[in-house]
Amino acid sequence: MSTKYAYTYTVLRYVHDVATGEFVNVGVALHAPKAPYLSALCRTTYGRLSCTFPGLNGEHFRAVMRYIQTRFEQIGHRVRDQLNLDGATSVRDFAISVLPADDSSLQWSPEGSGRSDDPAATLEKLFERMVMRYDDRHVRVQRDDSEVWRHFKRTLETQQLLRYFEPRKISVADDEIEFEHTWKNGVLHCLEPVSFDLASPDSIRDKAHRWLGRIQSVAAGSEPFKMYFLVGAPQDAALEEAYNNAISILGKAPVEKTIWPESEAAELGQALTAEVDKHRRAVASDRL
Repeated sequence: MSTKYAYTYTVLRYVHDVATGEFVNVGVALHAPKAPYLSALCRTTYGRLSCTFPGLNGEHFRAVMRYIQTRFEQIGHRVRDQLNLDGATSVRDFAISVLPADDSSLQWSPEGSGRSDDPAATLEKLFERMVMRYDDRHVRVQRDDSEVWRHFKRTLETQQLLRYFEPRKISVADDEIEFEHTWKNGVLHCLEPVSFDLASPDSIRDKAHRWLGRIQSVAAGSEPFKMYFLVGAPQDAALEEAYNNAISILGKAPVEKTIWPESEAAELGQALTAEVDKHRRAVASDRL
């Protein structure tokens, strides 16, 4: 019989005009203390918000959403390790530590609660129901990189691997790339979600070429690195050939690399678990 964990959640609202109180839900945070589990999902697309609230600074909104989600992932690692959490006990405490309650356009809702045997899956369902449900499904065909990352993130959370990954820059004299999810054990392992769920063959090919160019630009740096391209396929079957060509283009990157489609997220988790376990055993052996 599976264990049902009590959880609380809070919804992040974008309040465009505080005077009128009109808002759109843009994120959800969930905390299940007995699991232990804490995480959040935030939307990084802003098409619907721009239609509803003309004048929205889309790029600033996207950056803030990414910051909030990254901070929750960082704090979530500490929750799972049961470290000192500076007195935070509720999902609202954690939420306010990331984004303080003030009179800005981003506001946390009162807490909701429930019970779940899979808090990560429940967070996904709450996000779909409370944030994404009103998006026009005929319009919302394309997925961005963050949505592809969500698919892999759940597997990495289940395997308790995210705690090992952190942002890091790879630099050469005239260029640099910052990866949000890296882990080092001699070689720097860089996980990068790449959505090819785009509108046309040209846009798919161009995105693959951009990534090939970026990797080529920093490949000659002093620090060796391995790329893990976490790729999302187009939902339109007519774009399958363009997708396969894009995978071939990524395969030309002049560094060690592996390409992981969404269907192999579980296998990626197993491969990384083996890498981490091997590294930990080697470190322990060196200390003897």
